[in-house]
Amino acid sequence: MIELHDVAMSYSLEQSQLQVLDGACLSVAQGDTVAIVGPSGSGKTTMLVLLAGLEQPQSGDILIDGVALSELDVDALADLRRDRLGIIFQSFHLVQSLTALANVSLPLQIAGKDNVRERALEMLDKVGLAERHNHYPTQLSGGEQQRVAIARALVHEPGLVLADEPTGNLDLATGAKIIELLFDLNADIGSTLVLVTHDDEVARRCQRIVHLQQGKLVEDQDHALSA
Repeated sequence: MIELHDVAMSYSLEQSQLQVLDGACLSVAQGDTVAIVGPSGSGKTTMLVLLAGLEQPQSGDILIDGVALSELDVDALADLRRDRLGIIFQSFHLVQSLTALANVSLPLQIAGKDNVRERALEMLDKVGLAERHNHYPTQLSGGEQQRVAIARALVHEPGLVLADEPTGNLDLATGAKIIELLFDLNADIGSTLVLVTHDDEVARRCQRIVHLQQGKLVEDQDHALSA
């Protein structure tokens, strides 16, 4: 499903370069659950952004289902995200002029799916927000907006889910429910899950734990042996 070959990425600071990825390599099979862990600022979010095709690395190759993202134009990358990816970032990116239901419905409408309203309501119910479906983002708390964003990312049952601290804005009970939803999707349809987290318990639920260390991706072999 995912291949990273010698991926490098850096950002310009005022008087220096910040190297966040430096020859990063990773291979993830279809259906794997992978936790990416590491200190704040180590480049975990950057890696998800690159996997989503929202930015291009300065060097190296990223392949999704055997297709190099560098070979896709803007429209093809947008089609990939629409059809295959569910992206959960810490920024909600909800459409402020649309209700929760309309926000969650968007991926289904764009893809021309049937039973849009029913499927969107079902997903809102799974994140505990069915009763708030007619509320706009400004009428929702930060945690509620996060749950709407998660529902929107998962409603089309994507083959690949990229999640950046998906429970970061949620209370413990709701966060646990969201984690169950992510792993249920993995079990039900064989989706691949790449999850950035600071939560050791969540990381241990994944089949693999990969540490981002000095720009390299290093697998936790002890976890792999005990899993």
